Amino acid sequence: MKQYSTDKIRNICLAGQRGSGKTTLADAIAFDTGVNNRFGRVDDGSSLLDYTDAEVARKTSVTSKILACEWNGFKINLLDCPGHNDFVGELLASAKVADSVGFVLDATAGVEVGTLLHWKMLEDYRLGRFFFVNKMEKENANWKQNVESINRAFGKQAVAVQIPIGEGEKFNGLVDLLHMKAYQFDGDKRTEIDIPADLKADAEAARESLVEVAAESDDALMEKFFEDGGLADADVLAGLRKGIQAGTLWPILFGSAAGNTGVRVFLDFLSEYLPSPDQMPAEHVYKTGTEEEVELPTDPAGKNAAFIFKVVSEGHLGDMTYFKAMSGTVNQGQELHNQQTSTAERIGQLHTFQGKNRIEVPAVPAGDIGVLVKLKNTHAGNTLTDKDFQVSVKPVDYPNPIMDVAIKPKNKGDEEKIASGLTKLHEEDPTFKLVPDPALRQQVLWGQGSTHIELITEKLKKRFGVEVELVKPKIPYRETVKGKAEQQYKHKKQSGGRGQYGDVYIRIEPNERGAGFEFADEITGGVIPSKYIPAVEKGIVESMEHGGLCGAPVVDVKVALYFGSFHDVDSSDMAFKIAGSMAFKEGYMKAKPVILEPIYNVEILVPDDYTGDVMGDLSSRRGKIAGMDPEGHTQRIRASVPQAELYQYSVDLRSMTQGQGFYTMEFSHYEEVPHETAQKVQAEAQAEKEAES
Repeated sequence: MKQYSTDKIRNICLAGQRGSGKTTLADAIAFDTGVNNRFGRVDDGSSLLDYTDAEVARKTSVTSKILACEWNGFKINLLDCPGHNDFVGELLASAKVADSVGFVLDATAGVEVGTLLHWKMLEDYRLGRFFFVNKMEKENANWKQNVESINRAFGKQAVAVQIPIGEGEKFNGLVDLLHMKAYQFDGDKRTEIDIPADLKADAEAARESLVEVAAESDDALMEKFFEDGGLADADVLAGLRKGIQAGTLWPILFGSAAGNTGVRVFLDFLSEYLPSPDQMPAEHVYKTGTEEEVELPTDPAGKNAAFIFKVVSEGHLGDMTYFKAMSGTVNQGQELHNQQTSTAERIGQLHTFQGKNRIEVPAVPAGDIGVLVKLKNTHAGNTLTDKDFQVSVKPVDYPNPIMDVAIKPKNKGDEEKIASGLTKLHEEDPTFKLVPDPALRQQVLWGQGSTHIELITEKLKKRFGVEVELVKPKIPYRETVKGKAEQQYKHKKQSGGRGQYGDVYIRIEPNERGAGFEFADEITGGVIPSKYIPAVEKGIVESMEHGGLCGAPVVDVKVALYFGSFHDVDSSDMAFKIAGSMAFKEGYMKAKPVILEPIYNVEILVPDDYTGDVMGDLSSRRGKIAGMDPEGHTQRIRASVPQAELYQYSVDLRSMTQGQGFYTMEFSHYEEVPHETAQKVQAEAQAEKEAES
């Protein structure tokens, strides 16, 4: 593939609801641009883009893919992203290096929850936006209803630039509102025809809406629009380009990816009207090691700066590092410096991808996307630059994982294999995390959902030869006190020779929630020598590691040491440590101890039809509803829910909403467990203790 200048490059990622046909659209583009000599299909496993074993088995995308193709003198880097919310990290990484995002809609469904979710996630990204209403060949596809659905969800800035000729099985053409021409399709052939009589009124009304929104993109155009009552074609096109670039106009296009109808017109639009990388606002980067922001122009002649947005390991191909040249031109043989690891990397061969096929390229200029192999110490989120150019691109901000499972090896001794395998996988996929919990003697794997966790364990087995068992994780309960208690404990032992003597009086009371442990030395008159007081505190702290109710760590307490006695010969650090520990254990149970559980803030986006079911289910999980916000035909529900009630929630929510519900969660605080639940927790802890003894 030849090298293209920055102004001839288009970086576009495809987003939207799972099942809307993003990969089918990419496969159609691969066929129309000559990248593939046959039309690959997701359903029969022949897709050029959904080619991994996991994708073929599931018939859905789980990773983003690059389709680098050429069309009418332009290079289009199409980033096909999964619609499945478990893999939203792939979308966010792709959007980071894109200049435009296309939201693909199913014409029979309009704006769905997945589209709303992706739109919201990309709100802070400076991207040109457009819509492609797919599946116009399906029964009940109605273009007007889709435009209304988009306008209702996102506003009047979304405007049709074409309207379909025929709907359902009769869909066979498009009216181009930019030039007021009509085209009929017959396979690959496109024939210009007169605008059908039954569409003339609709076409004129849609053109009027387009002109109005285009005029709003520029003050001079708006003035001309009011003075002349309209705009010339050239002004409309100028306003369209400016509006897309500024994010004030979102074109709506129509077609059938599966039928390859309107796809070539779609490609014409992408190349002619979407912005090139150098037309977008300059990237804001940091001077390495500081918080000082500077602008980085997309200049192929500037200093080299390449942002690593994705790292993938694929058996026979090895580790592949995906990057976007933010500035300069990356050439083979260069030495670039990693701003995060302070190491040098020699640039070998440069590649791009056309689905599953790796293609060599001569160079990667500013604005273009490329792939490197055999880098030694470079990871996703890193920035490679010239040695004397100290700037860093802000990494992708990934969402918190939402589903937790405890993970343990099926074969003893595989713990290290699991840890090293997951560390390697985390370099490719930063959207999961492994959290060791020594107190509960478990390793907790947090992922974006059940399919995400399933895929991680499949990779562990396939690539690292380790099988794991997934079990329900133990909840990290805490204990504290609600009352005040005083306790004396005298540790006295005499068994020939030097004895042991430590006598302490302590006061236990609640501390503010979240304030932790506070120790007060209130000894006066030297009744306990100062050298023994740290030992008393140490004994108390050790005793707090396991509370007396369910064995959970004790938090948020104040303990004061206010009196005691010692022996000139028999007292020691160990004796006072034991006395402190035992005094706390006994006094703790008199200070009205309670169990605390972790509470998470949860936000759930669901279609209106499922709101009642979801609210009822939250109540059954001891959830407290904090509020509801309508968003089009959906509701955003805000609630606080105990972690203990959220196990497998992604599976249950998907089942409850036919796959249309999505949620995010974030730790909020600890809260007292209700009495009945506390009794169950204590009983389970006791049973576990007995089983181990």
